[in-house]
Amino acid sequence: MSDLPQLKESALLLEDRVAMLILQRDDVRNALSGTELTDDLVTTLSWANTCPQVSVLIVTGEGGAFSAGGNVKTMGARSQAAPHILQNNYKNTIQRIPRAFQAVEIPVIAAVNGPAIGAGFDLANMCDMRIGSTNAQFGETFVNLGIIAGDGGAWFLQRLVGYQRAAELSFSGRIVKAEEALALGILLEVTAPEQLLPRAREIAARIATKPPIAVRYAKQLLRRGQQQPLSEHLDLCSSFQALCHKTEDHAEALTAFREKRRGKFKGQ
Repeated sequence: MSDLPQLKESALLLEDRVAMLILQRDDVRNALSGTELTDDLVTTLSWANTCPQVSVLIVTGEGGAFSAGGNVKTMGARSQAAPHILQNNYKNTIQRIPRAFQAVEIPVIAAVNGPAIGAGFDLANMCDMRIGSTNAQFGETFVNLGIIAGDGGAWFLQRLVGYQRAAELSFSGRIVKAEEALALGILLEVTAPEQLLPRAREIAARIATKPPIAVRYAKQLLRRGQQQPLSEHLDLCSSFQALCHKTEDHAEALTAFREKRRGKFKGQ
């Protein structure tokens, strides 16, 4: 089995092809600025692409918050830098997260245990699925501080809820609680707090039983399909399908279907 990467302020667990990343800066409500959490996220996503033993990743926060986004207490000091310095800082820090999420090949599930605010909301939206406890809250709150989503949040949010609702949330900066988030399509499910991680693991475990190569290709098709014209997308589908037909897992899936048993897949 591949060694787990060394993280600085997070814990990473791997069991039965399901990895779980736990952000562990509850002292600052898992803020992404002023901590090492950005490095931990990027490192974990890069590791997932090279580790054949992982099929799904769950991201959650330790303590009362999923992620408070930016650290407001240090924001004023950061704003003293020259504009070109600020621009480069965004490119070299927080913007590494959306780039890593766009490159990750496995499904990622956000288990939102508490508030996901600002960049924390955007972090959740970068994942493929989100389930939240009744304590979850969401807010595209940048406008309240006189700034905008510097991490690409507007790109992700409108793809999730549509332009009109994304505009309302971005322009108002209001907080959305769990039940409304479910109604808007931000959340897939809402659970009791004590059931959040068991339910996230249950969803992840179901995915982890499927042929790993096919799951990774399915993820790529969904992501690329957001941008490609249909003709280009169909070309990609035929290429991926040809590769899938040649895998050992495809042959095993057909045999398991005929024998009416669960397949035993190796990612080969």
